[in-house]
Amino acid sequence: MQSGIGRATDIQSQANALEERLINYAVRIVKLSASLPKTAAGRHIAGQILRSGTSPGPNYGEARGAESHADFIHKMRIVLKELNETSIWLRVIERSELIKSKLLPTSLVKLMNCADSLRPLSKLRRQENQSTNDKCPMTNDK
Repeated sequence: MQSGIGRATDIQSQANALEERLINYAVRIVKLSASLPKTAAGRHIAGQILRSGTSPGPNYGEARGAESHADFIHKMRIVLKELNETSIWLRVIERSELIKSKLLPTSLVKLMNCADSLRPLSKLRRQENQSTNDKCPMTNDK
């Protein structure tokens, strides 16, 4: 069994790793949106996916600095909603074949897999924090 300090350090390390994954995800979304065609549909979807796909990282950062347990849960739900929306836009891009390059579909599949892998991590973090008697180890609460 880990000591309180060891557990807190482990949670902080996991939180940092998740934040880095979300930042890397946002960077890939930025590159994807820039590669979409300059048609009406391409511009619309580029704007939508740019907003939803770059939002989870900063929102997760906000959740980590939440003022209360309830604030943390609320912000994590926003992260999940944005990841879900981005996942839908990725499927729209895939099914509409907006990207014709042979290299980009591989990147698209990687982004879709990344979105799918990030959603359960956020749910796990939310569940873990619901069981901590209003002490939220990922926030600034002491």
